[in-house]
Amino acid sequence: MKSIRKLAMAAAIPALAAAGATGALADTKIGMITTLSGGGAGLGVDVRDGFMLAIEQDGREGVEVVIEDDQRKPDIAVQIADRMIQSEKVDIMTGIIWSNLAMAVIPAATAQGVFYLSPNAGPSALAGKRCHENYFNVAWQNDNLHEAAGAYANDAGLKNSFILAPNYPAGQDALTGYKRMYKGELAGEIYTKLGQTDYAAEIAQIRASGADSVYFFLPGGMGISFLKQYAGSGVDLPVVGPAFSFDQGILQAVGDAALGVKNTSQWSKDLDNEANVEFVAAFQEKYGRLPSLYASQGFDTANLILSALDKAEVSDQDAFRAALKEADFASVRGDFKFGDNHHPVQNIYVREVIKEGDVYTNKIVATGLENHADAYAAECKM
Repeated sequence: MKSIRKLAMAAAIPALAAAGATGALADTKIGMITTLSGGGAGLGVDVRDGFMLAIEQDGREGVEVVIEDDQRKPDIAVQIADRMIQSEKVDIMTGIIWSNLAMAVIPAATAQGVFYLSPNAGPSALAGKRCHENYFNVAWQNDNLHEAAGAYANDAGLKNSFILAPNYPAGQDALTGYKRMYKGELAGEIYTKLGQTDYAAEIAQIRASGADSVYFFLPGGMGISFLKQYAGSGVDLPVVGPAFSFDQGILQAVGDAALGVKNTSQWSKDLDNEANVEFVAAFQEKYGRLPSLYASQGFDTANLILSALDKAEVSDQDAFRAALKEADFASVRGDFKFGDNHHPVQNIYVREVIKEGDVYTNKIVATGLENHADAYAAECKM
C-alpha cells in the first residue's frame, strides 16, 4: 500500500482518507504545496484531487505524498518549501497554482537538486532564460491559452478588444500572449489587483471605450465576481477568455451569464480519448462533481511522475529526468510531448459554454492552435 501522510491540511482529509495511509518508509517522497484555503482554494483542491486520484488508482507501494496549504501567500509557500526540502527530504515537488508563488519557490527548489513538476503555473521567466533541467511544466506556459484566444478573436472578426488581467506574472503573460496573436486594435488595457472583487470602475471604462469585445483573464473568485458584475451592467459586448475564466467551478457560480462564451483550453471533458473518458468518469464517481481543467492537470502530473518511476529511481537524477522528458504515460489530452525547455507542445482548443441538464460546462467547437510550443523555448539553454 502507498504511504500518504497528512500535514496541516484539513481540506485534504477526504482524498487522503480514501487513499489510505501506512507508517512505511517511502522510496519516493512528493511534496505538494497548493492553495487549499482563502481565495482560489477551489483551484488547489482540484489539482490535489486529480493528483491523488491518479496516485490511488496506481496503488503502488513506496510513494508518499505530503500536502500543505500555501494560503496563496508567497512567504508561506517559501517556508513550506524550505521545510519540505530540508527536513522532510522530499524528492519531487508540485502543486503551486499561482505564478508569483512559483517564482518564489521553484528556482530555489531546483537549485537544491529537487525536481519540480508544475501542474499549473507556467511563468515565462522559467520557460526561457531561467529554465532548469529539473523543472517540468505539465500544464502549459502561461501565454499559451491566451495566444489561442487572440487567434480566435481574429477568426471571429473582433477588431477592437478591451483586455484586462490581474497584475502579477501570470496576468502579465496573459495579456502578452493575447497581443502576440491578436491583429486588431486595443480599446483599453488594464491590470487589476490580484484578488480584486469589485470591478465597477473597470466595467465603466469598458462601457466608455468604444470596444467591440472584451478579453479577460481572472481566475477563481476574481472571474466569478467580474462575470456577475459584467452580466448585470448592461454592457452588451462579446466576451472571450481562457479556460481559467470559464472553468467548471466558475461556471456553476456564474450561471446563464456565461452561456455561449468562447474560451480556450488544452483540455476539455469531451476530448475523445480513452484516458480522458476514464478520468472524467472516475473523478465524477469519486468526488461527485465534474473535473476541471485544474483537476486534469493534477491527474496528468501524477501519472507522469509514476511513469518515470517505472523506469528510474529519483536518486538517479539523469535517468529519472530522461524518463520524465519521455512522457510515456496516457495523458487525458491524448498525445503528450515536451519541448526542449520541458514545457508541453500541444493542441489548444476553442470551447463554448453550454448547459447539460442543470450543469454548466464546456464543449469543444474548434482547434485554435495545433502542436503549439511557447514563445520562450529558444531562450532556454539547457
